[in-house]
This record gives sequence, C-alpha cells and structure tokens, in this order.
Amino acid sequence: MAVPAIAAHHSAGAVAMIEKNASVHWEGRGKEGQGQVSTETGALQAYPYGFGSRFEDDRRGSNPEELLGAAHAACFTMAFSFACDKAGFATTAVDTRAAVRLAKQGEGFVIDRIALQLDAAVPGIDEAMFQQLAQSAKENCPLSKALASVPSITLVATLRR
Repeated sequence: MAVPAIAAHHSAGAVAMIEKNASVHWEGRGKEGQGQVSTETGALQAYPYGFGSRFEDDRRGSNPEELLGAAHAACFTMAFSFACDKAGFATTAVDTRAAVRLAKQGEGFVIDRIALQLDAAVPGIDEAMFQQLAQSAKENCPLSKALASVPSITLVATLRR
C-alpha cells in the first residue's frame, strides 16, 4: 500500500520539509513468512526479505539492518561532503561503509553498534581538519541524530593521499 508523499515546502530557496516513503508487504507467519520492501523512487521494488536474509546467510533478499546501514552511510557521506564544501574544501571521492550489528538481547534483538568507515579524497585538507569535519558530519547528519539510541556509533576516517 503506497503512502502519499508530502510535498517539500520551499522558502527562499531552502527546503523546509521533505518526506520520503517506503512500504512493506508481508505474507505468512514469523520464520516462514516473506516480505517485500518497496521505495517510492523504485530503487527497491517488491524486493524480498525474510528470516533467511536477516538471520541466516540467504543472499536472495535484503534485511532491515543493511537498509539502515545504506541509509546511514548515504546520509553521513552527504553531510561530510557538505561540511567540506562549507569549510572551503572540495571532495573528489568519498566512500563510506556502515556495518550495523544486530545483537540478541533477552527475548529479542537490538541494534547495538554501527561502525562507519570513511575513505575520502579531499585535496588541500590537512589530517586534523579532515578528522574534525568527519566527526562533525557523524554527529550532525540527520540519520546519526535519529539513531542516537544506538549505544555505539563509531567512525574510522581515512584521508586518501
């Protein structure tokens, strides 16, 4: 079932609100069930996920943790590039990996760690400024803020020379 998008409100060229949508359809019970995830852009269209792709090694489907990791890596990468621009440095290549760990806790599970790895080429920047901008992006990207309940969000940032 598609959810209607709310249009962005523009004031003086700035975007005030944006809402993006994703949907899931699930059939079946628990471990035997199978879901399909879709995004409004069509990047994912009825993409499968289920117990096997989440808790076992079934590579035929996705899982919430890898989707969360992709979203966090994308948000952080943009925040880092924007921070570099604001500081007067142009990023030429930025690669980010996010490892999201799902751990057993009592009767359920919890995401207890997200490990970000940044590898970037930023001509003319020194190591101290690079680390400062990377850390600031980690702390201030909207997804890092939304994920503040995760006990450990780490960052290893490597400046390509």
